[in-house]
Amino acid sequence: MAAFQPSLECENISNIHSDQTDSDLIQKTDERYRETLPNLPKGKGWMTEHLVQYQGFWLTPNAALKILMWVQDHFKPRPTDIFLASFPKSGTTWLKALIFATVNRTRYGFADHPLLTTGPHDCFPFLDAHLQEKDRSRFDLDRFPSPRLLSIHIPYILLPNSMTDHQSCRFVYICRDPKDVLVSKWLFLNKLRPKDFPPISLEEAFELFCQGISHYGPFWDHVLGYWEASLETPEKILFLKYEDLKKEPLVVVKRLGDFLGYPFSLEEESKGVVEEIVKLCSFENLSTLEVNKVSVQKFSKDTIIDNRHFFRKGKVGDWKSYLTTEMVERLDEITYEKLLGSGLVFGS
Repeated sequence: MAAFQPSLECENISNIHSDQTDSDLIQKTDERYRETLPNLPKGKGWMTEHLVQYQGFWLTPNAALKILMWVQDHFKPRPTDIFLASFPKSGTTWLKALIFATVNRTRYGFADHPLLTTGPHDCFPFLDAHLQEKDRSRFDLDRFPSPRLLSIHIPYILLPNSMTDHQSCRFVYICRDPKDVLVSKWLFLNKLRPKDFPPISLEEAFELFCQGISHYGPFWDHVLGYWEASLETPEKILFLKYEDLKKEPLVVVKRLGDFLGYPFSLEEESKGVVEEIVKLCSFENLSTLEVNKVSVQKFSKDTIIDNRHFFRKGKVGDWKSYLTTEMVERLDEITYEKLLGSGLVFGS
């Protein structure tokens, strides 16, 4: 997979390997994985046959869990690293494009911008989804120029201390109304289910989601982890809502620039640079580009996703077309109870 970083060159991540891997450490991680996996609780999977519960969260056993352990044991952050964190289907693709365009606005022109020919997931790669099963060590992040833009779905409390205790690297977290997350996740993962697996019904997906059994779930624990951390260290974690981004994209993009250390100058604002970034990264623009209609993302040897699946509607409140009144009431009640006293609220 070709991944743009703030550099003039494009690195082929899937072919990058560390020249000096500590094989003993890698072997210990493999052993920990093999010893841990059989003892973990299992739940029904949305895309795979089942999920496993590890340290309070539900993960795919052969991908997410294995990669998480690698991150916990081996990842070394840089002070300049920028992480985009999110629960799946919360607006990740859009925010990747906005951050990439904001950080690199002096490097690329809008007429020939990389985002016009390269998907957001290639420009802003997932840290926790690039290790293919054949890779027995990390891909060589040392070759990535700074600032490294890396995306994660990993819950905050599962991140290694090297990431959470580092006061220089920054996180941008985006969350979304759980009703829209549920619907988007259900539609998306049904497209990825193996052909020999019957589609998962909305009713079944709803029950699993309410129980917290979904990829990187429970949803509420995931969101609260980053929300509480953002209150403790607001200079390190910028907490955003998808609904606010949809309502006032210009305001949010300027906040991103300030937070990430790339503030927009008065001259840039007067020249409409913020507006150009929002236009470039809009759903209407990205979804019509050839690269986002015909190309694919290879996250692992078993997970290949058409780029077009990342661009469905991008609407706020699309859940109204799918969920029953009873579903809405139950999900809103769970959300209210889970977030009570936290200061975090979602619109109804």
